[in-house]
Amino acid sequence: MSSLTFTPSHSLATSILAKTLRGDGQTLTQNILLILGGSILIALSAQIAIPLAFTPIPITGQTFAILMVGMVLGSRRGALAVVAYLIEGASGLPVFAGGTAGIIPLIGPTAGFLFGFIPAAFLVGFLAEHGWGKTPLSTGLAMILGNAVIYIFGLTVLSMFLGTTLGTTLTFGFLPFYMGDVLKLILAAALMPLAWKFLGQQK
Repeated sequence: MSSLTFTPSHSLATSILAKTLRGDGQTLTQNILLILGGSILIALSAQIAIPLAFTPIPITGQTFAILMVGMVLGSRRGALAVVAYLIEGASGLPVFAGGTAGIIPLIGPTAGFLFGFIPAAFLVGFLAEHGWGKTPLSTGLAMILGNAVIYIFGLTVLSMFLGTTLGTTLTFGFLPFYMGDVLKLILAAALMPLAWKFLGQQK
């Protein structure tokens, strides 16, 4: 069995495929297309970027896309979509924030955030596979946990580059962004339950 043929889960993508194709939504081709589609969505969201003069971390739509990809695709496909995205950027495709590419973003101050996307997508996807994401509360909690993972990785690496106190690291890597994360959380908490409700109405 292919390593990309996963045990059927309760992710939204799998449920949609099962509904529309009357199958289990788990074929190799379907998984590859879903993973590549997720990586493209992440790449597109990274182009919504607002650089800030006082920090190397830009404001982007990436975090929302990463967590939504995890919730929709599930744990392994969501994490693999992020891996595919990072490989695309490292290979020279202009998919990182603001159309950048190459190895530098993966070894610089933003590296922790980029690599933190992988476990964050996996975690949110795992929670979605176990029923989270069908109510505003569970969606919001999943988004909070996913964001926490991203910040743990991101701020840890950023602090190494800044060589400063925790307070300064938070000023550069957290405080400019948390309000945007709250708005993304609210949007996801509205969209995911609606998507599940709509799917449940389809015959």
